[in-house]
Amino acid sequence: METMQQHSADRRSTYLAALTLEIERKLQKALISPRQRPELLQQLFADVALEVEDRARDMIFKKDEDKITSADDGIENHLCFYDVLADYFVGEPENGKHILDLIVQLWSQSFVSHIFALIFHKWLFEVSVENSEMLLRYGSALVQGATNVFWIDIQTNRKRFFPLFSYLLQEVALVPYRSNKISLQARRDLCLLLSRFLFFYNLADDLLEKFLGQFPGFPNAFLVGGPADIFVIELADQLQKLKVEPVLLHYLSRMSALKGLELRMTTSTRLKACLYSFTSPGGPMYPTRVVRHAAWDTLDLLFPVGQYPRHIISLFFRLLYPWYWPSSCWNFIMTCVRTVVFYILRIIGSSWENMRKSKDS
Repeated sequence: METMQQHSADRRSTYLAALTLEIERKLQKALISPRQRPELLQQLFADVALEVEDRARDMIFKKDEDKITSADDGIENHLCFYDVLADYFVGEPENGKHILDLIVQLWSQSFVSHIFALIFHKWLFEVSVENSEMLLRYGSALVQGATNVFWIDIQTNRKRFFPLFSYLLQEVALVPYRSNKISLQARRDLCLLLSRFLFFYNLADDLLEKFLGQFPGFPNAFLVGGPADIFVIELADQLQKLKVEPVLLHYLSRMSALKGLELRMTTSTRLKACLYSFTSPGGPMYPTRVVRHAAWDTLDLLFPVGQYPRHIISLFFRLLYPWYWPSSCWNFIMTCVRTVVFYILRIIGSSWENMRKSKDS
């Protein structure tokens, strides 16, 4: 039994060492080949973000470990190579030094920060790094790379990089002794980053209060307000950047978590204006009908005072745009028809149920 376990460990170590050498080879090739550099780095990023296939999974994990990993590896139940490499470089930090040196030499290139954030995010916080100057660069690169990969999830409406987000939130932002390893500015940037994507990754609502409690101090706090205000400002800015309808609808559906937050008047007005921009057709947001209704529902939920005057004013302004009248009339007619049909079906259903009860009695 021990021999089999040793063989499995050796096979895992050999496989991950070979994977590390392949990453080194591609980075080295990118360093010496300026013309091929963008393509090579993009290909390397795609490789580390790939899902681990079954054959490689069998080589990396024992059967009992594989079951645990499959249950815990993220929302989409994917295990990606960057998950494995991030853990590997924590356990074997010496094996990642050459890769790290190559990454530092390629800092300014596209996809380098992506790669660093994916495979070294755990190493940065769990392995001792004595060079304070490099810590500044690492912290900045981590935030930049994480921002880029999270936006990839937004654009594709997938959550492939959920493990990275979950680690940065629950194991770094909520754990002071780890978050204090990076500079104060990097901690601020990290909190702003997590604020923008917290609702997308659909984490539990109780984490919001804990997260706000761990916000570092901001130099402009006396102008913008406390952690809740900063969080809402970042969220409002994020909403206005979203172009993928399902993602925008998901954000709007999660906005109920903001109910009860104590915000400054300026922050409330900013959030209200952001939501209101999604309630009207046309520019600058050009929201679809579904988005408009979701925005109205969110606006009425968070700001119930004045909801009827808002709807009346909105209707008045809609009358100023005649080219929207046909679609509005058609949607109104279809809504009325559906309402009448459902009402008739409910009456028929209740009558049928009453007849059955009377026969049984």
